Amino acid sequence: MPRQQDTTGESTHERILRVAAEIFARKGYHGTGVAELGDAAGLKRGALYYHIGSKEDLLYDLSKRHVEEALDRGRTVVDRDLHPVDKLRALATEHVRTLAARRDEVIVVTREMHALTGKRACQLTKLRDEYQNLFARVLQEGVDQGVFRSADHVTVLGVLGMFNWTHVWFDAERGPLTPEEVADRLTDIVVYGELVRPGAGVQHTDVELVG
Repeated sequence: MPRQQDTTGESTHERILRVAAEIFARKGYHGTGVAELGDAAGLKRGALYYHIGSKEDLLYDLSKRHVEEALDRGRTVVDRDLHPVDKLRALATEHVRTLAARRDEVIVVTREMHALTGKRACQLTKLRDEYQNLFARVLQEGVDQGVFRSADHVTVLGVLGMFNWTHVWFDAERGPLTPEEVADRLTDIVVYGELVRPGAGVQHTDVELVG
């Protein structure tokens, strides 16, 4: 059966996902009742269950949508013919853009993924591992080309964790930086650390920077 749409073009299912992400992000998955979700979406309990199946299905659907969107955007970057530093910067930019646009979903996936069980938990874990592997591939390309020092598990998780944590403190509406500028700053930290870059008037000794 086709999904109903309101006057804004948003389907009932999309509306449910949106309000669920907002409420789960604010109150937590376990702290949110089905009746509250229905009220927020303008649906009675029976109509809500018709569209979502179960509360856990709803959590899985909104989490899966977010990770799949990030995967699609990330794969496009990784498949491009770019220098490893430029590819890492482009991947970071897409990552932070997605975090800024889908902040509620990011909070839900980060905090509530453990609430998923069985096949749903396995499937979402697989998707997240695939996304993590995009960063591993870019870093390994850099290692293979003599640009980066490491692409081991700790490095990959450390780099990805730094970008992921922006959902806690970054507010795209209040600024002062855009998602692209934040991604650029963080990429510079990954690539150059806190050393002053060449040409800034500071002499570097026994330090080789890439760029």
